[in-house]
Amino acid sequence: MNADEFRRRGEEMVDYVADYLEGIEARQVYPDVEPGYLRPLIPPTAPQEPDTFEDIINDVEKIIMPGVTHWHSPYFFAYFPTASSYPAMLADMCHRARGGGCWGYGPAWGHGTRSPGGSGKAGCAPCCWPPGPSLASLLSSLPGQAASPACTELETVMMDWLGRMLQLPEAFLAGEAGEGGGVIQGSASEATLVALLAARTKVTRRLQTTSPGLTQAAVMEKLVAYTSDQAHSSVERAGLIGGVKLKAIPSDGKFALRASALQEALERDKAAGLIPFFVVATLGTTSCCSFDNLLEVGPVCHKEGVWLHVDAAYAGSAFICPEFRHLLDGVEFADSFNFNPHKWLLVNFDCSAMWVKKRTDLTGAFKLDPVYLKHSHQDSGLITDYRHWQLPLGRRFRSLKMWFVFRLYGVTGLQAYIRKHVQLSHEFEFLVRQDPRFEICAEVTLGLVCFRLKGPNSRNEALLERINSARKIHLVPCHLRDQFVLRFAICSRTVESAHVRLAWEHIRGLAAELLGAEKE
Repeated sequence: MNADEFRRRGEEMVDYVADYLEGIEARQVYPDVEPGYLRPLIPPTAPQEPDTFEDIINDVEKIIMPGVTHWHSPYFFAYFPTASSYPAMLADMCHRARGGGCWGYGPAWGHGTRSPGGSGKAGCAPCCWPPGPSLASLLSSLPGQAASPACTELETVMMDWLGRMLQLPEAFLAGEAGEGGGVIQGSASEATLVALLAARTKVTRRLQTTSPGLTQAAVMEKLVAYTSDQAHSSVERAGLIGGVKLKAIPSDGKFALRASALQEALERDKAAGLIPFFVVATLGTTSCCSFDNLLEVGPVCHKEGVWLHVDAAYAGSAFICPEFRHLLDGVEFADSFNFNPHKWLLVNFDCSAMWVKKRTDLTGAFKLDPVYLKHSHQDSGLITDYRHWQLPLGRRFRSLKMWFVFRLYGVTGLQAYIRKHVQLSHEFEFLVRQDPRFEICAEVTLGLVCFRLKGPNSRNEALLERINSARKIHLVPCHLRDQFVLRFAICSRTVESAHVRLAWEHIRGLAAELLGAEKE
């Protein structure tokens, strides 16, 4: 494919994407295929000779689309939103066309020569400033190519922009010479793991400083992390990967972690000779969008010298609205904070924003400097080496999506988008409350409504089966204590009141059929 054909096919692809999104409402939201459906539809080996572009696009519709769940459909109400916007898509095109801005250019930073062109891989190489053109062949084998100053510097600035939109404490911002700062991770799961590993390293080194004979293994076997029983399973997974004990603290009647329960667990474990070192508080839990009490939990962690990580994967986007900012009160006690703009802030996946108060807590855990990744500015204090802030070495130019979205929507446009979703969730809550057969199961704060038919869990399991089998809308459940609950999340960028009302009438109709069948 040469440049002329790329221009032509590119126009066709933009039209295809725009047509898909404009017509997504007419597509069945949930696929009707069986596991393994795809393999018989494609050859067992790659073609020896090139296929045509037309054949590939036809196969997308014939083979791929039947197995796709259409997350951007206005009838998709499952899980949480996954962000999508045209500005972010255009930014992705720009970033990938330039190889993610991968190769930095040396003269301004003392290298004197321009690095060779890249192969078009998306991403940036491990170090943030170009290590010199002699490494081209080595770095081309990494996930991305040599890094670009723009990739690093725009990320630092965008994370400060976003931090100020959230009114984060200045300690979390990089600014001109701050000790903290932000980094884009791949997911909230990754951010939690990075925070846990950094906290583990920090407490281990602190204990070894006071007790030089103490081995890392001796410390590890006593470390304990804590979270609410409502936290996402990724927190438990981080504990497994980090090789530490993780304890779930019972939440209160509003499904929130409280100081008294946490303090009791800390005292019990300290008395048993264990070492509490890490707490994850959740703002906007996956099950019901409940909020741990940071103003209570934060001071406990501060007093005990325990790292506090705040996971606001879904809800964090709402904190750009002044009326929801109070839900973040207490973040000043946190050591790290994370949320996903790729959920609810119109920045396409992946873009998980993480801030730390002290960047040295991350670099102290992940910094390695093999000679082939050294560069002349790494010890200058003038630049940020994001390879020391994350698990992988390679990284993409994800901040470009933020830059496009923030500039083309503006803060007021993003706030309006959040407010519309919250208004629609309250509209659905109102409809549910008007029907005496149903009940609301948790406080509706943002864009999620937890509801159920009154009666046994089996009735609600049967209702969900009917809803998803009809494939007109898509929902997923959760368990709140011993209750099987249906979740209705406002997700699509294009969802309107009419879609919410049609979904409710569909649910009511299926409920009536179910209850009628029970009486027969």
